[in-house]
Formats: sequence, C-alpha cells, structure tokens
Amino acid sequence: MKRNAVFLLFCSLSLTMLVSCVPPPVEPEGELSSTPPVEDPAAPSDSGAIAEGDLAQTKQDGMGQTSLSAHQEGTLPDPGVLADIFFAFDRSELDPDARDILQRNSEWIKQNPAVTIEIEGHADNRGTNEYNLALGARRAQAVKDYLVTLGNAPDRLSTISYGEELPVCGVDSEECWVKNRRAHFVVRAQKPAS
Repeated sequence: MKRNAVFLLFCSLSLTMLVSCVPPPVEPEGELSSTPPVEDPAAPSDSGAIAEGDLAQTKQDGMGQTSLSAHQEGTLPDPGVLADIFFAFDRSELDPDARDILQRNSEWIKQNPAVTIEIEGHADNRGTNEYNLALGARRAQAVKDYLVTLGNAPDRLSTISYGEELPVCGVDSEECWVKNRRAHFVVRAQKPAS
C-alpha cells in the first residue's frame, strides 16, 4: 500500500513538472484573417513567374503578362502591338468585341510579313488543369481560325495552351478571372526559308 502511494506521488510530481515545462501559448499580434491579402492587380507582381531551372527569370510585356514560350525562345512580344482577346467563363466563342480587336490585329499582321504569331490560350484557375489546358487550346484555335478567315496565312500562325498556368492576376475574384480568360499574342521574327 505504501508502495502504491509513493508511485502515485511520483506520477503526480512528474506530471506537474511536465506541465510546468510547457511554454504558454503565444498570443498573435494583431487580428488574424482567414482570407489572404488582396493584391492590387495594377501593382507589379511575379505571380506568373516560372521557377524551374533556366526559366526562373521570366520577362513580362507591357500588360504584365509572362510568356513561357517567349522566354524559351528568347523573344518577347512588342507591348501594345497586338491586343489580347478575352472570353466569357467556360467559353471559347469570339464575341463582337473580340472580332473587332482581331480585325485590327489582322491588319497589323498583314502589314508585317516578316513575323509569325504564336497565339497563347489561357484560362482562369477554376476547373481541373486538364480541362483548362483543353479550354485554352480551343480559345487559341478559335482566334487562329478567325485570323485565317480574315486572310492571314495559316503557316504564320501557331497556337499553344497554357491553361491556368500563366495568370495575369493571381487573386481569386471575378475581376481577376476575367483578365485570365484570354488569348495572348507573341510576335516572332519569321524563320528564313531553307
């Protein structure tokens, strides 16, 4: 019986010492918010930067858009030359505003026969990566098809889809999603015929 009492006393002392060694919880400074801070879409951002090997230093055009393909090839689009086309949610059809912009872009392409154009298809970050890549491909193809109907040579136009991978704006809001649902143009020097 005396042995049990000693054992209980030892356990309670050990528990008391253990509890007294645990530091008290630290009170956070300021108020915590469950929502991430909202970034100013007009502020410079590296949210579209690619952090893989040689692609760590991407360049941005005048609209703040980062082009993976342009970086890989060492070329950049001429800011403001060809305007981006924007799409409705989950759509790849061209609206009247997009067609007007494409007519202006088409005239510039025709006046500059020494260039080729890569049309990048982009999507916002809703949906799976696979779906957004397919949607970006449909958007880029719709733009190419329309430019061809306007008299541009198909061999001067190429398409690529980045889906949601190169956003212009990284905030989850309709205002940003609208900016990310786009077709973007990369101007390249035409390769000489061999």
